[in-house]
Amino acid sequence: MYLPSHFETRDEATSAALMSAHPLAQIVHTNAEGGLDADPVPLLWDAERRTLRGHVARANPLWRAADGKPVLAVFTGPGAYVSPNWYPSKAATHKAVPTWNYTVVHAHGTLHARDDAAWLAQFLPQLTARHEAAEPRPWTLADAPADYLQQMMRAIVGIEIPVARLVGKVKASQNRSAEDREGVVLALGEHPMASLVANPPR
Repeated sequence: MYLPSHFETRDEATSAALMSAHPLAQIVHTNAEGGLDADPVPLLWDAERRTLRGHVARANPLWRAADGKPVLAVFTGPGAYVSPNWYPSKAATHKAVPTWNYTVVHAHGTLHARDDAAWLAQFLPQLTARHEAAEPRPWTLADAPADYLQQMMRAIVGIEIPVARLVGKVKASQNRSAEDREGVVLALGEHPMASLVANPPR
């Protein structure tokens, strides 16, 4: 990833927060035919172990093709188009072009398949609790009939990616003047990108 220093996020907590808020990652890997592929998979970040965990359908070739191999998990956060008309400096100089502000984290590691019922039984309640937390009556695995749940669990395989390297990028108009950044914030209004432009992470 092209990463000018002024857009690089060096604070791992910032990257972890983005992965938690936007957990659907694209896992980029080499497929069985030797070409590149990408699979969208929700992943849970374990900060203590620096590991991403998730599961895929047993029918998905990812867990066999990438087992024991390097992968790249790409997490994409808020992003927004930026018009040159939003910059006060454009009215004075006309030296401005459109751009796009965005946030992204690249997690590099090696994928390990976990074709293990005990592993899934330990992981799935954590994953479900994480994503059901905002529901007024959170669903739990106990809400499903036991035989149906076992059938569903046989149809999936767990995956773990111990992360060797996290690379965070927040492109939030840091290369513009304070006045131009203020113009972007005003134009974006309530968009999530506005607060990042106003206070970009370090």
